[in-house]
Amino acid sequence: MRLADTVALVTGAGSGIGRAIAELYAREGASVVVADLRLERAQECAAGIEAGGGKALALAADVSMKDQVDRMAAQANTAFGRVDVLVNNAGMATGDDILHIEEEEWDLNLRVVLKSVYLCTRAVLPGMIARRRGAIVNIASVNGLAGLSEEAYSAAKAGVINLTRNLAVKYGHHQVRANVICPGTVRTPIWGPILEKDPQIFAKLTKWYPLGRVGEPEDIAKAALFLASDEAAWITGSTLTVDGGLMAGSYGMSRDLMSKEE
Repeated sequence: MRLADTVALVTGAGSGIGRAIAELYAREGASVVVADLRLERAQECAAGIEAGGGKALALAADVSMKDQVDRMAAQANTAFGRVDVLVNNAGMATGDDILHIEEEEWDLNLRVVLKSVYLCTRAVLPGMIARRRGAIVNIASVNGLAGLSEEAYSAAKAGVINLTRNLAVKYGHHQVRANVICPGTVRTPIWGPILEKDPQIFAKLTKWYPLGRVGEPEDIAKAALFLASDEAAWITGSTLTVDGGLMAGSYGMSRDLMSKEE
């Protein structure tokens, strides 16, 4: 098992990508702190892990709030003694056109998507430095790499990418690694409201992807497992696109985006 005898803290682990990562980490031997804004979702995930023979601790935390993050980290240390792997996955995306995003909505996106990475990293990094071992896996987005609309969310994800690189450079000599994954479209519960309005949305988006499909949470989880494992022992500061080829180029996407501007 690739994460045997490790402790992983995964934020936003109650559903979607975070849950897939938590479940895969547990199957690979990690004790997993399952953190989510909604305790019932964290408990459901943790119960599934324990039913499969793994170890998990469910915690509720708003990772944009320092006091809740500090409490989460303290509870993780009490339960398992340390945090070896941190996955900053919690996020949200609201608003689109910058001319119509209200200041409060802009700030909310940056708090949940970017500030949370700062807070969670700061909470567990001293322990990693002291043990001279740690892996930080941040979940960003292809939106942080290109102009794909959703300006507040995209700006925050771009910040996550840059923060990851700074962490890698500054703390690499302490044997702490930091990498970032940029997923494309992934079939998660966050798409629920959009699917209600447009049940064919994934079929429409599929034509943009060279591999002919949108992603599944497990696609991202497998990448997150690799980056957390010793198989990636000499990888830090990297941005891994897990996007079905989207960022390599898509004639269909280019045509569609240009037509929206006309």
